Amino acid sequence: MAAGFRLQLTLLRRSPGELQVLFTVPLYTLVFLSVSVHTGHRDLASYAVLAPVLIALWSMALFTAGDLIGQDRADGLLETVVATPTALISPVTGRIGAVVAVSLLSFGEAWIVAEAAFGIHLVPRHPVLLVACLLLSAFAMVGTAATMACAFVLTRSARIFQNSLSFPVYLLGGVLVPVSMLPGPVQPLSRLVFLSWSSGLLRDCFAPAAVSAPTARLAAIAVLGLAGYLAAGLLMRRILRRVHALGTLDLA
Repeated sequence: MAAGFRLQLTLLRRSPGELQVLFTVPLYTLVFLSVSVHTGHRDLASYAVLAPVLIALWSMALFTAGDLIGQDRADGLLETVVATPTALISPVTGRIGAVVAVSLLSFGEAWIVAEAAFGIHLVPRHPVLLVACLLLSAFAMVGTAATMACAFVLTRSARIFQNSLSFPVYLLGGVLVPVSMLPGPVQPLSRLVFLSWSSGLLRDCFAPAAVSAPTARLAAIAVLGLAGYLAAGLLMRRILRRVHALGTLDLA
């Protein structure tokens, strides 16, 4: 996993274009903040700042999960990586983790745009909880994206999955619109998406009021993230057995 982490950091240094999502964060922040400010809702600034951050994190994790499998397959490296004693899910997780770690820079980007463009100085009222939530959310992001990487081993059509999964996750995750404002039948489903816990808790960290049930909400993020890792490991083993049996690892 550590080797995958270092490898991905090296690749990012050589191909900074892979971090193109970070260039969109200031633009998304400008759009969301413009709406909240010019409609007289400056109190919703934390929503407008955090939404681009969560979008960037998920987008980078999901696209990396698909692209690294597709690129290794195109370069003829996938069979070699699978043939090593290390389980494929380990370097995959490390590589996604590197991208998610770098993507956390988006938090600073959005913060700077709010300060420089609108004079909005967001002060986290619960900084320790904010850091804990960000780190746990990054942990859950990597585990969930690793699960998606398993599907990309089965198919070359990774881009279709990537484009299809982005916006449903943003919606169910309450990235911009709180889960409580979603239709009633949708809300239980959103609770199965770790982002729904992350987005709500991150926003509460900027509110002066005491945060309700912080430990339980952090635990929900951790449990859902851990479930992602376990599912990814199990799925990858089964999928690799299948493609080995069919001889389609390089042809999927």
